[in-house]
Amino acid sequence: MTQSHPRISKAVIPAAGLGTRFLPATKATPKEMLPVVDKPAIQYVVEEAVAAGLDDVLMVTGRNKRPLEDHFDRNYELESALLKKGDENRLAKVQESSDLATMHYVRQGDPRGLGHAVLCAAPHVGDEPFAVLLGDDLIDPRDPLLQRMVEVQEQRGGSVVALMEVAPEQIHLYGCAAVETTEDSDVVKVGGLVEKPDPADAPSNYAIIGRYVLDPNIFDVLRRTEPGRGGEIQLTDALQQLAEDEKIGGPVHGVVFKGRRYDTGDRGDYLRAIVRLACEREDLGPEFRTWLRSYVAEEM
Repeated sequence: MTQSHPRISKAVIPAAGLGTRFLPATKATPKEMLPVVDKPAIQYVVEEAVAAGLDDVLMVTGRNKRPLEDHFDRNYELESALLKKGDENRLAKVQESSDLATMHYVRQGDPRGLGHAVLCAAPHVGDEPFAVLLGDDLIDPRDPLLQRMVEVQEQRGGSVVALMEVAPEQIHLYGCAAVETTEDSDVVKVGGLVEKPDPADAPSNYAIIGRYVLDPNIFDVLRRTEPGRGGEIQLTDALQQLAEDEKIGGPVHGVVFKGRRYDTGDRGDYLRAIVRLACEREDLGPEFRTWLRSYVAEEM
């Protein structure tokens, strides 16, 4: 397809969740600030948005999320102390997060689900297509999923969701899409979506993971969407309406992702993400891999 659609420049990151799966660590620390090696998880997500050309970032936060704003702000006292010490390496790391993107913040005062969090972004986004990145999903920077999704949206219009094949017995943990193939091997047409279906009722084993590129008409749909599963306003339900009627906001497509993804909202996968990323670091990897082999050998 050669049709051109408006260039996407804005990303929305919902970050108002309570992080109950990581209590007591998240009692006073936002789950998004938990470190993955030596960077908070949320910084990886912002870096992914910027790498895809989206340097206008709105974070939807809640109470006790002030550390998120502080992390992406300047810390003049710390920078001054590092400068006096001549510690240019750590100074660059501290300044990196504050120079990443143009950051904006809005509070989701009433936590009524992902759909409601996205709706909080409407005044900032306006009448432009935009991306949504969930902070629990880390996508390896060597697998540019978001860039591909932006490309598909600019070519085809409408909305684009990220899909990943999962085992049938796991589909109840995700939103699920009914799909049709297209001329692009990694792109499918989405005909319907359902939130966390029973495996017997699932239309496929294509699970929706935490990346979306959305047409701005999604806001009008969300305003009319009644609370669904869990008594929350589900983004999946709004996307289902777009998939059923393309006149509302264009078609819904999916990009099938087969790369590296880390679910930092799950304690086990969070630990696996740290191990994998640490093993691949030039400064940490060689020594850490040696220790890990020895540890595993002893345990076996």
